[in-house]
Amino acid sequence: MSRSAIARQYLKHLEDGDMEAVIALFSETGTVASPLYGNKLASEFYRLLQNDTNASKLKLKGIYDNNDTNTLALHFNYHWTLKTAKEVNFDVVDIIAFDDTLKIKHLQIIYDTVVSRNLIS
Repeated sequence: MSRSAIARQYLKHLEDGDMEAVIALFSETGTVASPLYGNKLASEFYRLLQNDTNASKLKLKGIYDNNDTNTLALHFNYHWTLKTAKEVNFDVVDIIAFDDTLKIKHLQIIYDTVVSRNLIS
């Protein structure tokens, strides 16, 4: 499977709320760096996200694969409905670093938290 196919699977599982399937895309020591939740193991991060999430709607805007490295950038819009029923809508860029077995070893999430930070605190 290609890196872009894995990135598409990641978005589908995230939108479906299937965090076990999302976590399965990561290596055992895979990490996520998030503006809201900090640096966490992927398993911990996605469980925290699931605890705060009622629904997610994602719209892919682009996949930018860097053929010279094991990274790609995933650009998408994220419409996030929290368990509190509050909603926030923002664009996200995820930088995904793969290991040699095409498992995600690190995911860096980049977005403006000006609205979402106040909703979960």
